[in-house]
Amino acid sequence: MVKTKSKKQKNEYIIMDKETTAIVFGYQQRAIQRMLDFDYICRRETPSVAIIVNPTREGAHKCFWGTKEILIPMVKTLKEATKMYPEADFMVNFASFRSAYPTSKEALLTKSIRSVAIIAEGVPERRTKELIKIAKEKNKWIIGPATVGGIAAGGFRIGNTAGMLDNIVTSKLHRQGSVAYVSKSGGLSNELNNIIARNTDGVYEGVAIGGDRYPGSTFMDHITRYEKNPDIKMIVLLGEVGGMDEYDVVDAVKKGKIKKPIVAWCIGTCSKVFPAEVQFGHAGARAGAALETADAKNEALKKVGVAVPKHFDDFDKEIKTTFDKLVKSGKHKPIPNVEPPIIPIDYDVALKQGIIRKPAQFISTISDDRGEELRYCGIKISKIFEDEYGLGGVIGLLWFKKKLPKWAAGFLERVVLLTADHGPAVSGAHNSIVAARAGKDIISSLVSGLLTIGPRFGGAVQGSADHFTKYLYSEDEPTFMVKDMKSKNINIQGIGHRIKSVTNPDVRVTLMIEYAKKNFPKTETLDYALKVEKLTTAKKNNLILNVDGVIGVLSCDMLRGIGYTRDEVREFVDLGILNALFVLGRSIGFMGHIMDQKRLKSRLYRHPWDDINYMMPDKPEVIK
Repeated sequence: MVKTKSKKQKNEYIIMDKETTAIVFGYQQRAIQRMLDFDYICRRETPSVAIIVNPTREGAHKCFWGTKEILIPMVKTLKEATKMYPEADFMVNFASFRSAYPTSKEALLTKSIRSVAIIAEGVPERRTKELIKIAKEKNKWIIGPATVGGIAAGGFRIGNTAGMLDNIVTSKLHRQGSVAYVSKSGGLSNELNNIIARNTDGVYEGVAIGGDRYPGSTFMDHITRYEKNPDIKMIVLLGEVGGMDEYDVVDAVKKGKIKKPIVAWCIGTCSKVFPAEVQFGHAGARAGAALETADAKNEALKKVGVAVPKHFDDFDKEIKTTFDKLVKSGKHKPIPNVEPPIIPIDYDVALKQGIIRKPAQFISTISDDRGEELRYCGIKISKIFEDEYGLGGVIGLLWFKKKLPKWAAGFLERVVLLTADHGPAVSGAHNSIVAARAGKDIISSLVSGLLTIGPRFGGAVQGSADHFTKYLYSEDEPTFMVKDMKSKNINIQGIGHRIKSVTNPDVRVTLMIEYAKKNFPKTETLDYALKVEKLTTAKKNNLILNVDGVIGVLSCDMLRGIGYTRDEVREFVDLGILNALFVLGRSIGFMGHIMDQKRLKSRLYRHPWDDINYMMPDKPEVIK
């Protein structure tokens, strides 16, 4: 969890600095990370965000502190947050305009919280007035509503103030300067950061008070603070059309309350070219009288000695001139620049910008789910249904990365249908049934059956493909294959059946052979296997090509028919994947048996004693 420093008594003119610790109200993940990234490049010892208040969730939020990951606690109420972190004296309030008032009021009435930044726009004016009254009575600070926030260079950042990290470094905000500014506009405050950085030794602090008619704090509130702070040597004011707040500054300068150099400009001088009164972007940016125009304000400021340029285009020059005079007078020695630490870049951002490369831990060449539509081997899922790929077509895309011809897709579907089940007595179905009767779920029961598939159960599909292609591709005659395997005492996989024979053929085998002869471009492996069958059945009537054997050899012929070479077919066989067809098909039957037992509510299976031959000795062998 986040560690924070014990609370120190701040000077009255400081509301945020390198020691400020904040409570963030609202789960604004990006803003929180931006605050922490700013802390990192400012070389803060501890994070500025102590805790998050999220009314809908509690726990912890994982984020980065430099290159390390940290956890920031998250609670549902402000009361809990302040109890856990009484040293957190600043609340950044991201609540919506509907709940900004009650949450801000609660914060202002909380003893440990000294300042509240209200980001939301649209807070009712009467509610804002009430918050202002509370803040004044409690000697507390409000920044906003309708504000981007503010920044204490080298120390503390409110939410998303000042934008991206590269902009912050360019504007030298990672270390403290000597110029403070106050602005109504949050967007233009970013421009001020840049202008001040290029023409002075940088920003000390900047606040955007917000564009509402009744901001929680005024120009004079902050300029008065800046006047008292000995580290601030110069002040910049960016006002706008509408309201009378700038005249408070005029009056303070005139009375000698503000002695530090001020450079000011009021935006909105273009309003005079319009034939009628114009409402600008902010709620307060509207001149209802001549004194509220930008031109009148600029002229009034200029008359009392404030540095005011002729045009906004000269604002930067006026700032530079004023700063240079300050330095030349000997009243200020420019603060040198400080190189920030290397700025960490989030992986997804760096990847998008193409500035990193990372070896992938996984490679997928068959499907992609990142776009608007799932794709199988480049084919949109909607297209697969539109063109009626079917099960066989999808197997072709995902297993072989090919759009199969109809005959090949049809063959694969026939294999699945033929292997779907072989009754409840075979080992796989038996295991699935026993597991289901033991109360296991469908996945566990299915896996119990699938684990029996191997050399003795279902393995003949793989074995027959291996045996027949080995001799066929070596150009050996069928007679040589039979004699060679007999001499090695190895049974030919895919040959032989316990019940079926030449006179009682397996219908499944007959159907597959007929389909292949009618549709396959070539059946070289099947033809070779049938020649072997003639030799084996001549010795024994039931040594026929069985269903596993016909699936195995026809799978090889299908692969040859869709373009694979003999070497590539052997590679498929050596990888041991032809049994996948058997696994796919037989899973259907296993699941059927599992569902059957569940519906029957079958009890736990116990094997009968009379089917077990107990051959236990009278006593164990004694080892001396």
